[in-house]
Amino acid sequence: MALTIRPATADDAALILHFITELAIYEKAEDQVAATTETITSSLFGPQSPAKALICELDGRAVGYAVYFFSYSTWQAKSGLYLEDLYVSPDARGQGAGKRLLQHLAGIAVENRCGRFEWSVLDWNTPAIEFYQSLGAKPQAEWIRYRVEDEAIRALALQSPEIAA
Repeated sequence: MALTIRPATADDAALILHFITELAIYEKAEDQVAATTETITSSLFGPQSPAKALICELDGRAVGYAVYFFSYSTWQAKSGLYLEDLYVSPDARGQGAGKRLLQHLAGIAVENRCGRFEWSVLDWNTPAIEFYQSLGAKPQAEWIRYRVEDEAIRALALQSPEIAA
């Protein structure tokens, strides 16, 4: 069995949407997927895209993907690599695809002199947590992630004197 990692291209947009949907089903959030093949093509592969994607293939068959982007640490004064999504289809798990994707991403982080390689995991996803810890990843319990979405973003922006009309 040969595992290979390759950069995703716009031609992979439908495949990436398929993986996103499978991941959302696993995370019990399928109803939250707003992405389409068209929005993936424009947002992930457009000229202003801050993110990149990888496809993992097992014997030439796509079995997983990762989406990542570069962040910045003021304390380190270095870039970081943030893993937005990592997913391997259930029938391909246990064959090293997830590990290979993380190894490949770690190589990208080293190549770009990143001070950090980070991601988030749902607190109930015990298999993923155990997998990440087996690779030496440690949880960052002292940080709480916050999010503003959709209408709340617009409401917050409208509070700005520079934006408000």
